[in-house]
Amino acid sequence: MAWFSKKPRIAVDPEPVAEPQPSRMQGLWAKCESCDEIIYRQELEKNWMVCPHCEHHHAWTARSRLAATLDPDSFEEFDKELEPLDPLGFSDTKKYKDRLKSTRKNLDENDAFISGVGRIEGHQVSVGCFLFEFMGGSMGSVVGEKVTRVFERAYELKCPALVFSASGGARMQEGIFSLMQMAKTSAAIARFRNSGKPYVSVMLNPTTGGVAASFSWLGDVILAEPHALIGFAGPRVIEQTIRQKLPEGFQRSEFLLDHGMIDAIIHRKELRTKLGQLFGLLG
Repeated sequence: MAWFSKKPRIAVDPEPVAEPQPSRMQGLWAKCESCDEIIYRQELEKNWMVCPHCEHHHAWTARSRLAATLDPDSFEEFDKELEPLDPLGFSDTKKYKDRLKSTRKNLDENDAFISGVGRIEGHQVSVGCFLFEFMGGSMGSVVGEKVTRVFERAYELKCPALVFSASGGARMQEGIFSLMQMAKTSAAIARFRNSGKPYVSVMLNPTTGGVAASFSWLGDVILAEPHALIGFAGPRVIEQTIRQKLPEGFQRSEFLLDHGMIDAIIHRKELRTKLGQLFGLLG
């Protein structure tokens, strides 16, 4: 046996694992990530998770967003039973199937996307929303299938399509299967356009990677929340690649609006009204 394959005779103590820090958004009080003001959590939730002091838009759960945006009791969820598999037997620090199992248990959600049909100010709409808290909103084969069905359902019902995107991109644990969803969702949009109905894409913080590079940018109308990070590669990756300092606010929604990359920035409290107006004009 080669000397380098033998186990070391000196025991090595494992490095201490840092305890996870509690989120500043837990408990009765929350600390704003932007202005550091202390806010009563119930007040923050009543204000659409927007800081009343600086208007910073905090992370908001997908189901809360859909409940606030759609007409009351109008949402009918579809495809909830779809669950991702582990086609590659992927494992890093943890097996992919074990990561899925624990995430499902913690969030009580099967994957990183919710889809269905609802109404906005009386207008029927096929809608989908990412759950960023589920593995960073990454797009695997099931997420891609559910996004595709949003457009297929809109085509069949002859109604507008609406997608809220918040994602780190394609899910690396599914390899090429996740990258294939970029083409699949884009093809579904191409077919949907034959219906003559609008597709409104709402980009949240963050919308990056393969999600940004496919269906999120293909909307007839592209909206974004204030100060949302939107782009393919992140600013740090770009700076390290081109070895140049990026402009202030690069890849934020305000920067993209100034450069004609999106159509409007909408505050959460105004989004439902604006969407109703859009669907009334275009739908």
